[in-house]
Amino acid sequence: MISRQVKIGISPIGWSNDDLHQLGGDIPFQQCLEEMHQAGYAGCEIGHKFPRSPDDLRRAIEPLNLQIASAWFSCHFTEEGLYRETVSAFSDHLQFLKAMGAELVVVCETGQSIYTDQHCPVTGKHKPALTQQQWRTLVDGLHDIGEMAREQGLCIAYHHHMGTVIQTFEEITQLMARTLPELVSLVVDTGHMVYAGADAARLIYQQGLRVQHVHLKDIRMDILQQVKPQGLSFLDSVIAGVFTVPGDGGIDFFPIFEALARSGYKGWLIVEAEQDPAQANPLEYAQKGRQFIQSMLEKVHDQANSSIN
Repeated sequence: MISRQVKIGISPIGWSNDDLHQLGGDIPFQQCLEEMHQAGYAGCEIGHKFPRSPDDLRRAIEPLNLQIASAWFSCHFTEEGLYRETVSAFSDHLQFLKAMGAELVVVCETGQSIYTDQHCPVTGKHKPALTQQQWRTLVDGLHDIGEMAREQGLCIAYHHHMGTVIQTFEEITQLMARTLPELVSLVVDTGHMVYAGADAARLIYQQGLRVQHVHLKDIRMDILQQVKPQGLSFLDSVIAGVFTVPGDGGIDFFPIFEALARSGYKGWLIVEAEQDPAQANPLEYAQKGRQFIQSMLEKVHDQANSSIN
């Protein structure tokens, strides 16, 4: 059964996109927070409009009873000469999140990545891959920052992502096999899994307790089917509307929630569905996503209770 400790949160990316600042660039930070609260979320992740001073951020979120779940950190371990810089930047990021009461840092290796290049198709031959030396460097780097996090009472969770070196089911499996469970956990992102042609529920079953954070987004399958033939970049597919909130696309979420229940998951469930807010009203979609997640949780609990009885 999914633990009653689970919390439902949301990313601000539906209000203001972190990779395409023109999407939602006109939406005030305070509006984003107020609408998260209005939609009933317990907390959120951090976006580019959020203040980086713990005192300032606490003053903004505490009146709305919002907690900070985590914040993305871009690693550059596989880029020559950026190892120490990455570790140093992570140290500052870690202290900020610890001050905000977060228990986990979402990390992703963005060295070699193509997902921010709007001129590069996200599928096909442009997909970045690691050499054996880069694999070793990435694993060493993740162990280093994982140990730093553990010393501060937090953990790191790796986020697989389209257009990066860890994108496919096989790459995720290899990364988990190469890294120490006590130092490196996993984020499962439902949208990125399906985008990459894989099964999120299978990944949860395979990785079990290493899954410490979940990003929930849905896929508009008709748009996904256009990505390869049209040679779309990742960001162009986002603009086209490939992602939406859970329950609004083509992903069957019940097996995913069932897998989480069987693993005893007790972390955050984060709605992270980047869309153009001019086309998808952020408050409306935030409400829709939370209602769907709540219905899935109730369905899983009902099934568990009926099997017991």
